[in-house]
Amino acid sequence: MTFTTNDPDGGQSNGGRPAAAGHAALAVGDLDDGDPEVEEAPPELRDRLVLALDVDDVVEATRLVSELKLWFGVAKVGLELFTAAGPDAVASILAEGMKVFLDLKLFDIPTTVGKAGRVVGALGASYLTLAGFGGVPMLRAGVEGLAEGAAGAGLDPPTALAVTMLTSDTGAPEHVLGNRVRAALESGCGGVVCAGSDVAEVRAMAPHFTVVVPGIRTEGSPRHDHGRAATPGEAFAAGADMLVIGRTVTAAADRAVAASQLVGSIVS
Repeated sequence: MTFTTNDPDGGQSNGGRPAAAGHAALAVGDLDDGDPEVEEAPPELRDRLVLALDVDDVVEATRLVSELKLWFGVAKVGLELFTAAGPDAVASILAEGMKVFLDLKLFDIPTTVGKAGRVVGALGASYLTLAGFGGVPMLRAGVEGLAEGAAGAGLDPPTALAVTMLTSDTGAPEHVLGNRVRAALESGCGGVVCAGSDVAEVRAMAPHFTVVVPGIRTEGSPRHDHGRAATPGEAFAAGADMLVIGRTVTAAADRAVAASQLVGSIVS
């Protein structure tokens, strides 16, 4: 299958973002041993693949980034790595030429989240997650804090992403997703993090949001604690902008081969 997207003039191009947010949904195959290996991901795809650095050591994290940056353009720094290494983790990844997705899911009173946002805004990260259940005042404080911190450092503000529901949550009432997307819209967030199965509803409510899907697993692979996992094909077909990929690649016996095959399943 070919990696193509619709351009704003209605034609076809080899890149871009899913239709509603300037990107088109991708046709993607499921990863298997027969998928071709590719030496590196096309730049327009690389920036849509987020490498989850679920480690507690910045040296190990930097090694993973160096090893896999031909296929991933963004690295996710989550609670484990940020707790272990703090802002040094962000700086180390930026030094490798990779963008940073800071997945802290900030949740506190608005004043505290706003102050934390100011700190993050000055670090150079491209994305920051906020807890969607924190409500409009808290989310807005985070958005404004990011903008203030980035402006003070002479940087573009990171995209604030509201986390709607965790992919481990399989029992949330149906109204929760809509409520959290509306809060993200009202507060000025640039997008959301949601399960692959929720992308269509998010797109209907917020066509121009950046939609990030975690819990990506290849067909037949263990889901671990992601009760609502999705394959790359399912997530991109639904209209996801970015996929967060971790153990599918980082736990593989040969990480480079796993990354190469994963990308091969998307671009072939």
